Amino acid sequence: MTRNEVRLIRTRLVVLAAVLITLWSYAAYVSSQDAFDLLRVRALADNLGQPLDRLILSLQTERRVTTETIAGAAPTVTPLAGAREGTDRAAAEVREFSEGSDLRLLSAGEVRDRAGELVRRLDGLGAIRSQVDAGRLDQAAALDGYDQVIDGAFRVYGPEWGAYESALAADTRAVIALARARELLAREDTLVSAALTGAPLGVDERLRLGELVSNQRFARTEAAAGLSVDGQGAHQRIAAGPEFAGLLALEDRLLRADTGNALAGITVQDWRAAADAALDALQTLVTTTARSSVERATPGAAVIVARTGAVVGLGLIVVLMLLLSWAGTVRRLTDELTRPDIIPPPPAPAPAPAPTPAAPATPGGADRELFLRLTRRNQVLLRDQLSLLDGMQRRERSAEETGELFQLDHLTTRIRRNVEKVIALAGATPARRWRRPVPLLDVARGAVAEVPDYHRVLIAPHWPWSIAGPAVTDVIHLLSELIENALAFSPADTTVRVTGEHRSQGCAVLVTDDGPGLDASALAEANHLLSNPPPDGPPTGPAGLYTVAVLGERCGAHVSLRPSRRGGTAAIVLLPARLVTESDTGRGPATAPPGAPYPPARDGADLPDPNGDGELPTRVRRTGPTSPEHGRTSLDTVEMPVARTARRHP
Repeated sequence: MTRNEVRLIRTRLVVLAAVLITLWSYAAYVSSQDAFDLLRVRALADNLGQPLDRLILSLQTERRVTTETIAGAAPTVTPLAGAREGTDRAAAEVREFSEGSDLRLLSAGEVRDRAGELVRRLDGLGAIRSQVDAGRLDQAAALDGYDQVIDGAFRVYGPEWGAYESALAADTRAVIALARARELLAREDTLVSAALTGAPLGVDERLRLGELVSNQRFARTEAAAGLSVDGQGAHQRIAAGPEFAGLLALEDRLLRADTGNALAGITVQDWRAAADAALDALQTLVTTTARSSVERATPGAAVIVARTGAVVGLGLIVVLMLLLSWAGTVRRLTDELTRPDIIPPPPAPAPAPAPTPAAPATPGGADRELFLRLTRRNQVLLRDQLSLLDGMQRRERSAEETGELFQLDHLTTRIRRNVEKVIALAGATPARRWRRPVPLLDVARGAVAEVPDYHRVLIAPHWPWSIAGPAVTDVIHLLSELIENALAFSPADTTVRVTGEHRSQGCAVLVTDDGPGLDASALAEANHLLSNPPPDGPPTGPAGLYTVAVLGERCGAHVSLRPSRRGGTAAIVLLPARLVTESDTGRGPATAPPGAPYPPARDGADLPDPNGDGELPTRVRRTGPTSPEHGRTSLDTVEMPVARTARRHP
């Protein structure tokens, strides 16, 4: 993939991300707007609606008592003082709202403005009271002053109490209209009460009374039409019941009477009983209707809140997951584009051979991270390939196919060894590792499984040791390096022997060959390299011993070379006591080598397959001693890996 293609993909993903974020933002805004409206309406109802309702009722009572005081011959100071105290308590709650800062009311600025205007009118109420107390204010002026304050209180209600069209908004408008109809009835009550107390009921007052009666009846009927079915039924019951029967009778009598005797036969007590019953019934209807509308709207509010949470919360999670996935895709494409086909060795003052796969030059910085990342990817691919080969070998096949699969399996195992060795030499830890101890016999077999000409390797059968899990991978690769060197520097018709010995510091693994051996100077140089690996990379030439030294230093093993009794070379791997424990798990070929692509070999001599089922040749036990010497593993058995399909046959 070219840079232009990667750039085009990146641009398209950025555009898609912008579109996705825009769509989510719009959906979140639309969904959250309804939730914000609900929060605002709830805050208005709790912090302002109820105090405002109490203030209107208190002002209506104070207005009536004030007109009665002005019309009466003797002022009724006690009822007027009580009415004023009730108004002041309700006004204090409204003032508290206008001075507060509820975050839920950030979008209700106009409501705050109208509430502030109401507070200013309430502040002017003291002047009206003073003039009434001084006798300098007539009835008409007093009524006009109180009416303006109450009208200001009703103006606080507005569209902010139901910003979106819903059943709750419709019920709210109907309840407010019903409260206004009650206000018209309260003004009618004030006018009649003043006349019964002593104020004149002239032509203008009678016209005003007729308008109030007609308006309040019409307004009450219109408001009831907007209520719910239950609310309409409740209004019809009180309008036709005893609550309004007395009031309607007195209203008709007042409107039909002549000017001179309009109040004849009507007492203050009769009017007070009829008016109070109707006013209380309307107030009860307003309260119950408002409460029932809130209860009906609660399930819908829960749905709105849940929808808002799903869109804002879950939608945001989905958007973030997609964005992270796309970012990972762009990063992988960029890594693949910048991946070098060949990682060159570091510059050196003198020409040197390119580093082999077993011991590459150690990169640094970003190059080292890229190097390790690519190597780990190869390790994952090799693991998957080995798993696939394992499944293929377990199926019944012909002898030729089984043999080829076994060879491919073995080659893959050797490649995995190189990959893990590269990771170890780079200073990192291969992904394949163990936590629990592993029998040392299985570790030796795993090392044999990673070398060519494995059939030339003899492994002693009895290993009474186990090795710590974290050191298994490094010890396998260390032994495989020594075994491969022994095979490479010994004739093809000889064998390499792998044995174990007890040591006071732990145990030792011996890898012995029958090659020509090393002279004294070469042996000393090799042992110096094994004891002191150069920190700046392997020396010029084969890097096998350098790899052994690095792996031994990582796992804590000490490796040295010495001449063997047959003239070849013996490599001694001393495993300290902290890495090995003595056990009986290694006394026989019962377990598989760690990570090997096939099970442990069986003891035997070279024989063709007696069943003709495609099984590789096995070996029978050679003649020789039947038990190991004290402190040393036996060499009487040839261990040879066989195909996995051997497990299927007895």
